Amino acid sequence: MAASSKSSQTAKNVVIALLALWSIISLIVIVVWATSPDLKPSAQCRAELQDLTEKLEGSRVVWGKHKEALEEKVLEEREKVDLQKTEILLLHGRLNATNASLEECQQENVILKGNISALQDTIEQLRHTQRNLTVELRLREDDIETLQQNLTLAFHQTQSCFSLNAAAESQKSAAESQTKACKTELEYQKKQLQKCRSDSAVAKQTPPPQQKQPQQDKDDNSAASPLTGIPVLTLLVCSALHLITYQLKVDGKQPARLNVIHIYKLTDSAQWMTNSTASTVAQDDGGAWAD
Repeated sequence: MAASSKSSQTAKNVVIALLALWSIISLIVIVVWATSPDLKPSAQCRAELQDLTEKLEGSRVVWGKHKEALEEKVLEEREKVDLQKTEILLLHGRLNATNASLEECQQENVILKGNISALQDTIEQLRHTQRNLTVELRLREDDIETLQQNLTLAFHQTQSCFSLNAAAESQKSAAESQTKACKTELEYQKKQLQKCRSDSAVAKQTPPPQQKQPQQDKDDNSAASPLTGIPVLTLLVCSALHLITYQLKVDGKQPARLNVIHIYKLTDSAQWMTNSTASTVAQDDGGAWAD
């Protein structure tokens, strides 16, 4: 601030000196012109002097105005200089902040370069993993194709099993129908047996009219014995059909030897029942003869 005030004061002094020098030169010119050989009238000289005086006064007024304008400009320039100094200080602060940011950016660049190197290594590992996964995917596709083939084969086998099951169900229905028919026949034979037994009981209660009655009872008993064996044979047939139905239910997995054993057992049971019936009839005949 002191340097600027000194420079403005010097400028003022220079301007004042120039104006004083110009005034002195003007006066010298006027004096020389007045003392020149070509003398003019005093009135004319006075008029010219008056004009020059007026011009001098006008020049002083103009000089004063110029001086004020120059002082205002000097003040404005000082204010501008102060503002520029403030801006320079701000720019210095910004420059320092920019330098600090630049250093941070350089450090970040170093860190980013390290991260880029790590990412490149990771990308290479991922590419290697991708190649391995591609090979494994191809192997999996082969396995999937094999499994699809096995699935298709299993599907066809399942359809075949369903068809066999449907056929077995049809045979089962037929066997059940035959079993029902056998049961109906068995019921009918039981009714016939019951009827024969009731007839035999009535014959026992009726007194013999002649001496030939034992022979007639013997004939009746001999005739009743074959009728007694008919339900037994029917029972054997129904049991065999029942075994066939059971074999169809287990889908043909039961051995045939087991069915033969059951048939033999049923035959023995039927023979035992026949013998028991025959012995019962014989006892009845003995009782009749005793009567």
